[in-house]
Amino acid sequence: MALTIADSDRCPCLSGDTYGACCGPIHRGERLAPTAEALMRSRYSAFAVGDAAWLLASWHPRTRPATVDLDDDVAWRRLDVLATRGGGPFDDQGEVEFAAFWRDGASGERGRLHEVSRFVREPAGPGGRWLYVDGDTQP
Repeated sequence: MALTIADSDRCPCLSGDTYGACCGPIHRGERLAPTAEALMRSRYSAFAVGDAAWLLASWHPRTRPATVDLDDDVAWRRLDVLATRGGGPFDDQGEVEFAAFWRDGASGERGRLHEVSRFVREPAGPGGRWLYVDGDTQP
């Protein structure tokens, strides 16, 4: 179930910007994510609003699953970016370490996903598009 979010609402990725100035234009295809971190934030926001189509579209074809099933009961509450390695405007590869916090509305259970995600820009160079490749969960 996708959530409706207005461009004037606070962006779910907690960047401090509104959705319309942050992840919204990336989700709508109006602009590319300029960095691996920006793409990772847009993917977190896609989980938060239930945008499975964006999750698939931003996933590298080599590792992309056929479908993404989002749990309607899970609400993503907070994103903490812990570290970035590469992934800048002039890089072709990058890693983003993050912790994402969730709550299951049905059971009340809470949890955290801690992951180091890998990204590539294709085609390589400043005009290319960042894509999520894969990630390793951390304890």
